[in-house]
Amino acid sequence: MKARVKWIDGVAMLGESGSGHGVVMDGPPELGGRNVGVRPMEMLLIGMGGCTQFDVLLILRKARQEVTDCVVELTADRAATDPKVFTRIHAHFIVTGRGLDPRQVARAITLSAEKYCSASIMLGATAAITHDFECRDA
Repeated sequence: MKARVKWIDGVAMLGESGSGHGVVMDGPPELGGRNVGVRPMEMLLIGMGGCTQFDVLLILRKARQEVTDCVVELTADRAATDPKVFTRIHAHFIVTGRGLDPRQVARAITLSAEKYCSASIMLGATAAITHDFECRDA
C-alpha cells in the first residue's frame, strides 16, 4: 500500500491514495489553516468507521441478511496533552434492512472488532473501543 501527501499552502494538504483517489486535509484558522478540508485525525476516525462498516456489511451479506442501509456514528475522545492520541472511541451502528436478525448484526460487529478490522485493532492499542447497534426495518 502506498500514499502520498502533498503540501498545498498554509497547513492544507492533498492526500493521494495508491488507488488513485484524493482528499484535502487542512487545519483550523488558529493553526494556520483555512478550514478547507478534513483534519488528519478526523481522517483516522473516518477510516476506522469505513473499515469496520466494510467488514460488517460483508459478514452480513454472507449471512444472507437483507441490509438496505448502514450508518456508523463515531465519537472519540483524545488525550489532553501531546501526543493527543485517541483514548476512547465509540461506534454506534444503525443497520436497516428487511427481517434483520439482531444476533447476526451483533456477531458481524464483534467479528469486525475482534478479528477483521485492522484500523479498529490498531487504534485499540491506545483507545478503549466500544460498539453498540440498532436494527431498523426497511
